[in-house]
Amino acid sequence: MSYTIKHNLISFSVTSNGLSGKEWITRLESKGFHVGDYAKSLLRSDDFKPTNGVTTEIAILKGMFFEDDERITKNIRSEANRREWITPNAEIACLIREMFTDEEIEDMGLWAIIAMHKSIKDSDGNPNLLSVYRIDDGRWLDTTSGYPDDGWWDREYGFAFAVSQVSTKSLESQPSSPLPLELREFWKACVIGGKTPKQADEAMKALKKLK
Repeated sequence: MSYTIKHNLISFSVTSNGLSGKEWITRLESKGFHVGDYAKSLLRSDDFKPTNGVTTEIAILKGMFFEDDERITKNIRSEANRREWITPNAEIACLIREMFTDEEIEDMGLWAIIAMHKSIKDSDGNPNLLSVYRIDDGRWLDTTSGYPDDGWWDREYGFAFAVSQVSTKSLESQPSSPLPLELREFWKACVIGGKTPKQADEAMKALKKLK
């Protein structure tokens, strides 16, 4: 399984490939995915800025984390800020769509994954967020409204943020003896468990002293 679930959080990593928005449209449609018209307008926007070789640790906060009347975009972003998560690049929606089948998204307990990037205006001038949907008529990349006061009625929405981002160049500059796998997994478990990245760093340093 390419993801883990703990405490209403789903975690995994994606690595960017440098594709432009227009290239993503061609790539996804050639593989049988549906790309909505508004999604295409976001992908063609100058505000869609792809990266290449950047690995992002993704955390998806399940909608059930919030009470129904509190599941509002600004509250969701506030919770991510409290955890010191990062606003992701919009391209993660494309990477997530390509990475997971609808069956896997269903196994996560979700029917939609909302990429919580900085909103991009669609062809009508409204702020939107790229979103991954599993729908009866096929695998979709589409959009949802990006207004801060918008509410989310369904507990089976998932909201995707970046926990950390590392570029290929920065990895190449790391010491020859990188952080052991068990410590990297311990750090991720701390963050997924609710600690901020800074708190996870401190916990990891304390663990290293014990070893």
